[in-house]
Amino acid sequence: MYIHLKVHTKAKDEIFKKLKEDHFEVWVKEPAERNLANKRLIEIVRENFPEAKKIKLVSGHHSPSKLFSIDFED
Repeated sequence: MYIHLKVHTKAKDEIFKKLKEDHFEVWVKEPAERNLANKRLIEIVRENFPEAKKIKLVSGHHSPSKLFSIDFED
């Protein structure tokens, strides 16, 4: 499964908002430097998809628009 995320960094509150079936908007408190926001983003995705076995950032490492791959099986 692939999901698209639009990320806002340095937010006051952390929010995970579903826009469509596979499109989400996320606010994280961490800044977009030293991979801090991406690491926190992976944690937030894991919290919202607890049944996921593997979560991988496919594209958008340096962009606010990101594509994640989520595997639910080994």
